Amino acid sequence: MTEARPGEQLKLGAFFHPTGHHVASWLDDSAQIDAGTNFRHYAELALSAERAKFDLMFLADALAVRDGRPEALRRWPQYMAYFGPLTLLSAIAALTSRIGLVATATTSYNEPYNVARKFASLDLISGGRAGWNVVTLSNQSEAFNFGREAHYEHDARYERAMEFADVVLGLWSSWDDDAFVRDRATGIYHDPAKLHELNHKGAHFSVKGPLNVAHSPQGHPVLFQAASSEVGRELAARIAEAVFTPQTVLADACAFYADLKGRMGKFGREPAHLKVMPGLNPIVGRTLAEARDRHAHLQSLIHPDVGLELLSYSLGKFDLRGYDPDGPLPEEVERHGTNAGQTGFRQIVDWARQENLTIRQLYQRFAGARGQSTVIGTASMIVDEMQTWFNAHAVDGFLIQPATLPGGLNDFVDQVIPELHNRGLFREEYEGPTLRDNLGLPRPGGKAP
Repeated sequence: MTEARPGEQLKLGAFFHPTGHHVASWLDDSAQIDAGTNFRHYAELALSAERAKFDLMFLADALAVRDGRPEALRRWPQYMAYFGPLTLLSAIAALTSRIGLVATATTSYNEPYNVARKFASLDLISGGRAGWNVVTLSNQSEAFNFGREAHYEHDARYERAMEFADVVLGLWSSWDDDAFVRDRATGIYHDPAKLHELNHKGAHFSVKGPLNVAHSPQGHPVLFQAASSEVGRELAARIAEAVFTPQTVLADACAFYADLKGRMGKFGREPAHLKVMPGLNPIVGRTLAEARDRHAHLQSLIHPDVGLELLSYSLGKFDLRGYDPDGPLPEEVERHGTNAGQTGFRQIVDWARQENLTIRQLYQRFAGARGQSTVIGTASMIVDEMQTWFNAHAVDGFLIQPATLPGGLNDFVDQVIPELHNRGLFREEYEGPTLRDNLGLPRPGGKAP
């Protein structure tokens, strides 16, 4: 705990891409090369994070094999073949007892009833540790797997997402906490007065309910959200309990933090009931030179085809192959625009214009961290940065994204966590059995509104 934020400590999540967050992580000798389909790999990561008292582990998702140029994709295994997150987390739940289990599920290509049922089940299986990352997804190929010829437009995706989330929240309130009497003597299994039909009819969904899963141990799974656009901020202020956000500049992060928490009042919510946790990519070394060498090695593994493909994808599939990689980002990119993620698109363009980065420099920066902040140095240097952001009210915590797995996680746990303890910035024991307990979030009531 610090003088700037007395009584508060950082919240930490661990984001596990299969081989690590760096786009070339699978090429590093220390990475688990078959990680996407290696359950023991994920189990060991979860147990390591739980021993370190991380609040949660997080798994992203996509509903299509990544498309693009074969010469690039053959060198880029992420999102090609890997476990479905909810199936994997259900297995992880049986091996762990405290760490939160958070997964992405899209509102664009799911139905609210299915999502409500799956996450409620995970919450019961884990004893109250589930979290749902509410996303719209932006991969055009996903539309083709669900009977659509094109992806939903950006604002339409969020309109659907808002209604989707409302339906899920309503379904999670189908049963009161004490609805199930289960009395053999009287032959009464449940109290009908404590069962609530939803009867939702809206612009996108018609859902009668109730949900055929009992009320969650923690009221309902914790809601996470990741977008930073205007419509995304409104959704987060209304429903999110934790936000994953790309922030690389302290002043911008402070402004985002204040803006997001400032919006919550109009929805009758307290600012403390939402945790802002931007991504952080730590490259840890016993010395600064060692950390820099590790980062340089990973950067050297980025194949130009992969770098250009990743950058092009985030720029609305703008083809950069005909441009000088050591020249500026073409102005046509901004006229081209994107229907995909607006935050990443804007961030890349801002880097190019404000810092005069070349195309090569852009893809090296973006490929290494996917638009998130990278901190390179010793444990003390990394904690200095984390503490500065925390004290400045730019964050409530971080989503740690190890560059390689399992090595990057082990480095953070062995070196950075003890330094956080030394400064009183992070817990040494879990506060309670549920994800809400550990994030310091209130439990929703046991009755439907």
